[in-house]
Amino acid sequence: MNDVLIRPLRFTADVDAMRAFLEALGLKSRIESERGGWVDMLTGRGMVALHDAAGSAMGGRPGQTSLTFEADEIDELKDRLEQAGFADATIWDEAYGRVLSITGPGGVELWIDERSKDLYGYKLHESRPDDRWSVTPYLTGVDPAAWLQVLELLGVDATLRFGPADAEYAVRLDLTTTEDLDDVRRRLSGHQVTQTDEGLEIMDPDGETVVVHG
Repeated sequence: MNDVLIRPLRFTADVDAMRAFLEALGLKSRIESERGGWVDMLTGRGMVALHDAAGSAMGGRPGQTSLTFEADEIDELKDRLEQAGFADATIWDEAYGRVLSITGPGGVELWIDERSKDLYGYKLHESRPDDRWSVTPYLTGVDPAAWLQVLELLGVDATLRFGPADAEYAVRLDLTTTEDLDDVRRRLSGHQVTQTDEGLEIMDPDGETVVVHG
């Protein structure tokens, strides 16, 4: 089975501050660059990756979140996507490993990174993810049915949340937990936290809103 995980990628002005923020929420660091500027973090279902915006070759701005994925093996996944009609599925090499790209619904480019077995230049943390937490990104400006079909095709066991379809395309970093939200809120002293019907709306170190659903 080709294990594919959802992995929102946050471009940030301060990787260390965002990492500390997500660790306070309940995420666990897995791999980080020895030079700094990159760390990926685990939950029970899904991951979040942090990338220094200043060092981004993709022009990511601080606070911008992109929807990416991580897979065990991308050659098999490329074949599957091509058979489903994604004729532009392409594999290419990045400094950190191999990447599969496709044009997703609405012309959005999606990246699936192959899980690297060569950790040269990176540090691995033997972290056990907190099974109470899941990554559940919130998308606006998209056709929900089309995106759910992509998740099914990729074999991703994840939840997407959807906002207005007529808005600009954007990805918000939402999380869902079975942990008591009052306990979560107590860990976030120093952060602006608002209780809403959706859950906790939290201002993160990039000045963006992160929503934690109960």
